[in-house]
Amino acid sequence: MTIETWISVDVETSGPAPSVASLVSIGACLVDDPALGKDFLVRPLPDRAWRGEAEANPRLTRERLQAEGLEPADAMRRLADWLEEVVPAGSTPVFVSFNAPFDWLFVADHLWRHLGRNPFGISAVDLKALFMGKHLDTVRSWADTRSAEVRRFYPVDLPHTHGALDDAREQAELCRAIRGPRVEPRG
Repeated sequence: MTIETWISVDVETSGPAPSVASLVSIGACLVDDPALGKDFLVRPLPDRAWRGEAEANPRLTRERLQAEGLEPADAMRRLADWLEEVVPAGSTPVFVSFNAPFDWLFVADHLWRHLGRNPFGISAVDLKALFMGKHLDTVRSWADTRSAEVRRFYPVDLPHTHGALDDAREQAELCRAIRGPRVEPRG
């Protein structure tokens, strides 16, 4: 049996895909111990677009990222080093995220491009899919896996700040709730 360590990961980006946008912030924490977490600001790649929504986040301006962000290779090395510190020997890190296809795509791309490997491997646990699978008898469409709908079933106390580590911790709480006993929606 494979031992797994679930890692909640959230990213902030300058656009919709790694080929046209930059990973600008990454936060990660243990699902079962969110106090163990790290986050990194990442300098944007100079040849990538910058969407208006990205610029609207006052914590992630281009100027701040240029001044305080890590070079992408350094950020990916630090992420991999952190994973080696918190994932016990013999355990496999499992990437967990709310809308994992988006977050995983950016992280995997940056890890392969700048580190030459991806400690998470080629898959991820998507909390939207986990929620839908648990409630397939009542949740009939993908549209019903929006954040607000999931939180009707599993309210969490942490705010969604668009700070990568804050949001990774929020996702960890949501993940633990979804993995727990089945509940009916509130309101």
